[in-house]
Amino acid sequence: MFDFIQNHILTLIIFIPVIGGLIILFLPERHNLIRWSSLIITLIPFTLSIMLYAGFDRSVSGFSYPGGLQFVERYSWIQAFNIELFLGVDGLSMPMALLCTMLCPLCVLASWGIDKGIKGYFFLFLLLETGMIGVFCALDFFLFFISWEVMLLPMYFLIGVWGGPDREYAAIKFYIYTLIGSLMMLLVIIYMYLSATPHTFDMTRLAQLGAGMEFKTLCWIVLFIGFAIKVPVFPFHTWLPDAHVEAPTAISVILAGVLLKMGTYGMLRVNYMMFPDVTFKMSMFIAVLGMINIIYGAFCAMAQKDLKRLVAYSSISHMGYVLLGMASLTEEGLNGAVLQMFNHGVVAAMLFLLVGVIYDRAHHRRIDGFGGIASVAPNYAVISFLAFFAALGLPGLNSFISEALVLLGAFQKYRIITAVSATGVIITAAYCLWTIQRIFLGKLNEKYAVFPDINAREFISLLPLGILVIVLGIYPHPILALMKPTVRFINNLITGSGI
Repeated sequence: MFDFIQNHILTLIIFIPVIGGLIILFLPERHNLIRWSSLIITLIPFTLSIMLYAGFDRSVSGFSYPGGLQFVERYSWIQAFNIELFLGVDGLSMPMALLCTMLCPLCVLASWGIDKGIKGYFFLFLLLETGMIGVFCALDFFLFFISWEVMLLPMYFLIGVWGGPDREYAAIKFYIYTLIGSLMMLLVIIYMYLSATPHTFDMTRLAQLGAGMEFKTLCWIVLFIGFAIKVPVFPFHTWLPDAHVEAPTAISVILAGVLLKMGTYGMLRVNYMMFPDVTFKMSMFIAVLGMINIIYGAFCAMAQKDLKRLVAYSSISHMGYVLLGMASLTEEGLNGAVLQMFNHGVVAAMLFLLVGVIYDRAHHRRIDGFGGIASVAPNYAVISFLAFFAALGLPGLNSFISEALVLLGAFQKYRIITAVSATGVIITAAYCLWTIQRIFLGKLNEKYAVFPDINAREFISLLPLGILVIVLGIYPHPILALMKPTVRFINNLITGSGI
């Protein structure tokens, strides 16, 4: 039994959620049974991902099979077109798969209050998990695209059916933006498939595809736009605040914690590893986009009156650090970028869960509508302080390490861009501290004199994230060790192509 799990661990991690979702549909219409069953189903992939983490060889790098890819599984799928179920992980995908499987059980806990169409909600959520993990583990470009699309449909319904008052508008806007990016990606995938001899969707072989610079540049630009919509990169960002504000709490957590990272993961996996010479030439362009995201997102966050919209714009700003680190083409910067993807996933998830807690009690998210909440909900206030201090990059908490590595790496190549971007740290600190002051400190609004403190279920959903914020701030090695060999390989691949 153990050998079977070991040999098919990625298949199990990907497909157990959707199989469990189908089982959910046939359960009796008892809400607690459906909730607990969904929680147990999401805990299985998380347990398997811990086994994956424990067995991961941290000294291996490269993008080949056999070679730097680990836990590889390869099965023929559509033989006529040479399409395979080709799965594997490396130092780039392993942290993202771990983050995804960790957040899903916490999101189930955050969804405990869902009582409308509960079977449909949890089925779609579990289908969404299958799509997300599939993106991070797929090594066949067709499978990568299918997983990307599988994620789109449940997210549309989860926002459009279970979201806020303007949920239909937000869901359609999300769907249209993402669909445009998907269609652009599909065109390049077909183009590359037909250009390969023999025709293949194997990403490791497509990375070796010999082609002219014009062909590669065109593919790079189209793919970059497709992935940039997902990040989102300015000016493709306008779908994100609307989607966040209208989405249920758990779906906002998945949006910020995982889906945004799929954009930068796609850039690193496809643009960087398949077209390193084009990436070398476009690095300054990426750096400028990162700088714009950091500054623009931070100023927009400061201007918000809705707490959830503030956190949404802060995500745009923090993803700018990922882009800046990616553009640096240094080991420090690239390590910081991938670490920031993981760290921001943890912090953003924590912030959106905290927004959900306060909304469940007050039924609004107006920042100026509170005041002095810390005096009646001290436990909630302490956890919120931890999350906001992590978001502003306080030394000793996880975001500081990744942002410092990004700035250290980027300063070696783009000093002016990095200096301007670094001012984003000050703006972030300003809006985080101002938000803390308006919600938690000062005179208590008498309307919330009996404001309930955080309950046990909410505390359990936040506790693992709070522990990670502190532990990775003091000792980031457990995640850095996973990614370092792969990041070094990507950096050498790109800088070597630019010589």
